[in-house]
Amino acid sequence: MANPFDDQLPPIEAFDRLAAQLLDDPDRDVSVDGSSLLVRGKKFAYLDGDSLLVRLPAGRADDLLHRNIGELGPFDDDEGESWVRITDEEDWVELAGEAHEFAGGRMPGGES
Repeated sequence: MANPFDDQLPPIEAFDRLAAQLLDDPDRDVSVDGSSLLVRGKKFAYLDGDSLLVRLPAGRADDLLHRNIGELGPFDDDEGESWVRITDEEDWVELAGEAHEFAGGRMPGGES
């Protein structure tokens, strides 16, 4: 996916661009509900202030936390999944893509 965030944008504009890019995904399985992104009705990312929160496998979340790419988000009862807060808009496209894959039943690749 091309990164539409070459320059820092206001968070809502960055989220709108991200949403538009994911809505144009060939699978056509993404929907938007306010400031949340869903795949087949399951929330996988949402805007919270200046951050994007993404739901990822616990192992991938731990990797991002240890590398200071994200912070742990709100507690989640789902074993094996974690919400991660991402503040750097440059990481939003890749990590929202991974969260989309994970919510859709595929294990994300973790390219970063």
